[in-house]
Amino acid sequence: MAQLDRLLSVMVSQRATTLTLHEDQLAELEVGGATRPVTKTPLTGPQVTTLLREIAPADAASLLDRGQAASFAYTSQDGSFLVDATRDGTLWRARVTLDATRSRPPAVTPPYGTAADLTPSAVAADAARAPASAPAMTRSNGGENAIESFEGSEKSRARLDSLLRAIVERGASDLHLRCGEPPIIRLHGEMARMDQPPLEPAELESMLRSIMPERNRREYTETNDTDYAYEIEGVARFRGNALKDRRGPAAVFRQIPATVVTVEQMGISPEVQRLCQLNKGLVLVTGPTGSGKSTTLCSLIDLVNRSRSDHVITIEDPIEFVHPNKKCIITQRQVGVHTGSFKSALRAALREDPDIILVGELRDLETVSIAIETAETGHLVFGTLHTTTAAGTIDRVIDQFPADRQAQIRVMLAESLRGVISQTLCKKIGGGRAAAREVLLSIPAVTNLIREGKTFQIPSVMQTSRRLGMVTLNDALLELVDGGTVEPAEAFSKAVEKTGFVAGLKSRGIDTSFADVEVGAKEAAKSPAGAAPARR
Repeated sequence: MAQLDRLLSVMVSQRATTLTLHEDQLAELEVGGATRPVTKTPLTGPQVTTLLREIAPADAASLLDRGQAASFAYTSQDGSFLVDATRDGTLWRARVTLDATRSRPPAVTPPYGTAADLTPSAVAADAARAPASAPAMTRSNGGENAIESFEGSEKSRARLDSLLRAIVERGASDLHLRCGEPPIIRLHGEMARMDQPPLEPAELESMLRSIMPERNRREYTETNDTDYAYEIEGVARFRGNALKDRRGPAAVFRQIPATVVTVEQMGISPEVQRLCQLNKGLVLVTGPTGSGKSTTLCSLIDLVNRSRSDHVITIEDPIEFVHPNKKCIITQRQVGVHTGSFKSALRAALREDPDIILVGELRDLETVSIAIETAETGHLVFGTLHTTTAAGTIDRVIDQFPADRQAQIRVMLAESLRGVISQTLCKKIGGGRAAAREVLLSIPAVTNLIREGKTFQIPSVMQTSRRLGMVTLNDALLELVDGGTVEPAEAFSKAVEKTGFVAGLKSRGIDTSFADVEVGAKEAAKSPAGAAPARR
């Protein structure tokens, strides 16, 4: 429900002819030729435009965004209205009247309390934090306040803010909110319940909608899930996903540090850093969900921003790390807000004079195809995929295409690919997590294997090319074990080629009894069925 609906309901119940919203003045109703205030404090310009933008059709909303006058019709549960918004000098003024062409509904008792109870305090907060959006009002249990007040929305936002601040203070990566459960955090990869009472459905729904942009509120209502970003200034940004499950509303918020992480802080190797100095080509950062791909990409873009004088376009869903302009110009676009899709934004980027393009996720065949073509035509393209190994990444890209196109794509990818960084996070001894990174760099031998469809031989080339900066996942994990950063059992759980990893541990004299059962089972599965076990 739009926030202005509350004022319109009071307008109808009071038999008013006009509702006036004037910047720097109280909202007023005109009843019987006399005016009476309907808010306790004057409205600000952002409050006026927030109230109007929420109910305006797209063309009128666009005019409002540009600071231009707009007129449109609006229908709520209380009737049909005509809205006329203008600028009185530099101040916004909106006049809302009943649509005389439609029948006027009978007088009703407002379900929101009296007009004097209404205050735009939450609208002020919403406009200050997110001028283009406003939280929805949600129903509560009966009584005079059948609809949550503006103050209630602000209390919900404050409660959610306190939880988000708590995960930052405790160094947690995620906040999980579920009905019937206390807030839950993910700390060093482990789930832990906070010492707070369980969340009620209405309470949680209000918390989520209190920070949700208008576009996401509509999507959440229509599809029961939505993604968006939220920022507490000076604390951190958060990537949020709101959803519905069998118990009601739920959400997960991922913490994104307020400051950009550097390659030095991330421990990125010099060979990977040199990928940021290329003029064209495709660089992929891959790994499972929650493996730190976004943070690694952030550090690479920050290096570009500090060392080059170029135009960088990022296409994300949602925008996570915010990059200030340093030596580069950074254009950050969010899918669903600033562009319709990854592929449409990627097509448009070619006409926006970019030097470097970051594609937050290569989701579909067409996006992958455009990214490869863009990398071939003289641009440096960074992208992400949810694959666990470098060789597997190449296979995943090629397998997305129909069989009759795979030979062509294999040649294009061989020419354009410059590097693949596949990473996974391991629990550190003593707390925290460390990244194990597999690094594949483009050299003639790798290019030939991709072109000839022999990607299964790539790990062998990586092992023999360590001096060039290539690292296999097993070598990265063994390095963490050697440095006393990660327990051998933890590293073993993250290894993909486990037999080779166990052999590496044994060569170092490390007890591998924790792995014997799993490795033995895999070896048995590889042996011919019914074969007798070898005698010792």
